[in-house]
This record gives sequence, structure tokens and C-alpha cells, in this order.
Amino acid sequence: MAEQVGFVTMAGPKAETQAPEIGVGMLGYAFMGKAHSNAFKKLPYMVYPPPAIPKLVAIAGRNEEAVAEAARRYGYEKYYTDWRAMLDDPQVQLFDNGGPNDLHAEPVIYAAQKGKHILCEKPLARTAEEAKRMLDAVNKANVKAMVAHNYRFVPALRLMYDLVSSGKLGRIYHFRAIYLQEWIMDPNFPQVWRLDKSVAGSGALGDLGSHIIDLARWIIGEPAWVMAGEQTFIPQRPRPDGGMGKVDVDDAFAAVVQFQNGALGTLEASRFAKGRKNYQVIEINGDNGSIRFNLERLNELEVFWADAPKETQGFTPVLVSESYHPFWQYWWPQGHIIGWEHTFVHEIAHLLDAIVNNKEIGPLGATFEDGYRSAVVSDAIEESAASGRRVEIKY
Repeated sequence: MAEQVGFVTMAGPKAETQAPEIGVGMLGYAFMGKAHSNAFKKLPYMVYPPPAIPKLVAIAGRNEEAVAEAARRYGYEKYYTDWRAMLDDPQVQLFDNGGPNDLHAEPVIYAAQKGKHILCEKPLARTAEEAKRMLDAVNKANVKAMVAHNYRFVPALRLMYDLVSSGKLGRIYHFRAIYLQEWIMDPNFPQVWRLDKSVAGSGALGDLGSHIIDLARWIIGEPAWVMAGEQTFIPQRPRPDGGMGKVDVDDAFAAVVQFQNGALGTLEASRFAKGRKNYQVIEINGDNGSIRFNLERLNELEVFWADAPKETQGFTPVLVSESYHPFWQYWWPQGHIIGWEHTFVHEIAHLLDAIVNNKEIGPLGATFEDGYRSAVVSDAIEESAASGRRVEIKY
């Protein structure tokens, strides 16, 4: 395992606190590069005392003008147009891969061979075979490696996980998850990389479905089989360089899932849900009650308890912002809500703690084993949709 960490001393009003400094190398400067960079900068003074101080060493991207601007904007010390050169930099100790899906496997495997710790955006890979190679590489290198499933670090979803895993809901009968967006419904929307199978691996399945597959496995347990359907609504789109290109990924999918513990579930994701911007809803039904989460009301759970007095029974909204709720020790007094961007602060703090204190990534964070198993489920959904048959999950 890579152990190179330098120490910086922070003078506080009462005492001096030491935290190791970890050099970060980021691949990608768009959506996730922005979200992760924000978290790296915010973490040391909010998660206090921090497990480590992220040092923004370098950022890499193919477009020199754009990556140079990103380095200036986010505060990275230098930039590279070659990710290999960045990973050869001895100052980079943690590799944060926020690149497109076709740039997950090769850079991650190279980083592992260089002894770097790794944070890789979801989905881990385009296929289960690709994910398995990445998993084998990080296991062989004995580095800390986490898949960036940030929704595990939403306080309300962590509370949902705690309630289910503690047994308070009793036997679980149902898990339902939907993840809906609308951003590609215009037929003139161009064929970006997310609509190209060779780059993305899949469409709504990998982009949105990977999140709810991960949450299903994390909260409920392993699936036994899936039966699914997929649909591509607009088969051709304008190419950025002119002409029309074939869309060879799914625009939407829906799947029935049987879990090994007997629970029955449904998974659905679409980028063709008019009016839905980032609508992720999870509902769990058990012996003792039900819980519902809506990402667009990120600080809340709706809870029904079967043993509540008859006069007051019903779904009750719970504001997950008390000091005893997950992650709230870092933030504000109760009722002062936090947002989507704070999930990345929690996520990265978890990874830094694992690196510095040699802790396990799982079960609270998504390991590369989790990423591989989610890829197996995704592949099974694609196989079922293509064949029209139920597909057993085999790892």
C-alpha cells in the first residue's frame, strides 16, 4: 500500500492538530471534476479535525486550454494533458478518476500498479469483465480503492440503511427504486459520449441505474435473478462533427429483481421522463413498517411504523437533520438543511480516513468488489432485455 504522506500542522485556538497531507491527482474537469474539487477544498475545515488534508496537486484532461483553466479555477498546482504523466508524478498519492467510462479501466489499473489510492466514478466499468480486471489490479496492489457512489453518503439514505440493517423494519418484502431524468428528450440533442456504447457501455442503465443497483445491494442484499426490458426511443442523433449517428445504448430500462433473502424488487431508470430533473425515489416495505426517500427532498424520509397508535398512523415526514443523525456532526443546527454537494464531502472524508487509518472501505463505502458486482447485475439486465428471459446473477 502506498504510504507516502507528508504532515502539515494546523494551529487551533486550543491545541495543535496534525493531519497527514495527501496529494490528489484528478482526471477530468467537467461535472464530477467540479463536484469532487469542491469537496476536497471544503473538507478540511468542515470535517474537523480532518482525517487528512487533500492537496490539489494536479488535474489532467485532453484539451490543454480547458484543463489549464480548470487548474486555475479549482486551485490545482499543475495540469497534464497525459494522465499517465500525471500518475507518474510522485506527488500524486490519490487518483480521482472522473473521466468518461471508457477512461476508467486503463488509468485505474495503471494507478494501482503505481501504488496510488483510487476514487473512481460510477459505473466502475462498462462491463463486468472490465470491472473484474480493475478489481484484481487494486487487490494485487493492496491500495485503498472506492467507487464514487455518493448516494451512500446522503444522511437520510444512511439512516435508511441503518434502520434496515438493524432489523427495525423486520422482514423486508419489497424494494422499489426509480431514477428519472429528462435531459435527452429533444431529438436534436447531439450524440454525446453517454449515447455511444463504445464509450459509455450502456445508457440510462449505467448512468442512473448503477446508482439504484448499488443502493439495492447495499441496503437489501444480493439479487438472485433479474428480468428486464430496455428501450431506445430516438435511434439516431446529430453528431457533433456533422451528420447523424446511431444511438446504441438504452434510453430507459425496467427490471424485476428477486433478492436472495426473498424480497421482491423493481428497478427503473429513464432519461425520457418529462418534468423529472433528478428524481430518485426509494421505497422499502417490511413487517414493521415502510420507508420512502425522494432525492429531490434530500433531507427527509417518509416513515410508516405499524405499531404507531391507530389514531396517528400514516406516513410521517422525518427531517433528517438532528445532531444524532448520520454526518450531521459536521454541519449546522437542526433544521438547517444541507445539499447534494455535501455528499461528496462525506464520501471523500470516508476514503481519506480509510487511507490514513488503514480502515476498510466497506460496508459503508462502495468497494471495487461492490462495483464489480453491480456491473454483473447491469450485464444481467442487458442480457435479460435482449433475450426476453430471466437471468440468474452469478459472480
